[in-house]
Amino acid sequence: MAAAAAALSPFLYLDPNQRQHFHIHLNPTKTPPFLSSRNPLLSLQRLHQCNCRCSFPSSSSPNSVTPSQYYSFLDDPFRGSHFLSNEELEKLKALESFVYLQELESGSLWVRVMRNEEMDLTAGLLAESFAESMLMPLGYGALLRFLVKQYLIERRAVMPHAVTLVGFYRDKGGEKGNELAGTVEVCFDKRGANASPPTPIPPKNSPYICNMTVTKQLRRRGIGWHLLKASEELLSQMASTKEVYLHCRMIDEAPFNMYIKAGYNVVQTDSVLILLTLQRRKHLMCKKLPVYNSLYESDMSESGEELLS
Repeated sequence: MAAAAAALSPFLYLDPNQRQHFHIHLNPTKTPPFLSSRNPLLSLQRLHQCNCRCSFPSSSSPNSVTPSQYYSFLDDPFRGSHFLSNEELEKLKALESFVYLQELESGSLWVRVMRNEEMDLTAGLLAESFAESMLMPLGYGALLRFLVKQYLIERRAVMPHAVTLVGFYRDKGGEKGNELAGTVEVCFDKRGANASPPTPIPPKNSPYICNMTVTKQLRRRGIGWHLLKASEELLSQMASTKEVYLHCRMIDEAPFNMYIKAGYNVVQTDSVLILLTLQRRKHLMCKKLPVYNSLYESDMSESGEELLS
């Protein structure tokens, strides 16, 4: 166990409206290196025994994306320097322009791809959610944020094969401005997949949703549901394989019910032997996404769906 370098597992066990879980394993004898998604370690417990539519938000919002002024991921210092094919460039442009909008009872939510200046904020949200779920001492906060940020940097380098989405919320009165409401990671294919995924292991080339969490004060508003729907919307446009997978812990009843409502089915469950590794047993769940010819067709099909409150 002591021979491994520090790394961050690529997933949270999702309860979009409650606590989230992911796993880290730290080698205390070494300074944490630049983390690699090819070396994810799966147990932080060892460290511490609606009317859906895709559109463009108003240009008056400081976090908005408009058709005439895209944020350029090609100039992103965390994107990586590998050569992009024409197909990858087209996918990167699609990610730049993707925005999922939703009017909630209490305000507005929009989801888009995380930008580099939002990485610290996103890492803080993920680290806070993890520390909360594991009841970890406050002293671990800075370490968690560091590890999560390094993981986000690594994952950002594989774009457009995987992407981190962020959701922003504005209440109806607009008194608080735009708040970071949540985040979720979406993997499109095997080039965006982690080399050591959690068990039960999903198919390597299949889309995968993970690392979802919602800001504590904004839970119970349906934001987690819409992070999931935004991920599916993006996958329907970007992924060649339409069967999407995710994990859910057996003890997490609320997210499990949400996934069932969203059309996911259990395809495999961890053996009881996984408990010997100090991990919770998990379900691997799968859903076959519909194939849309356009965003407008997607909008029409989702517009009558009952939302999770």
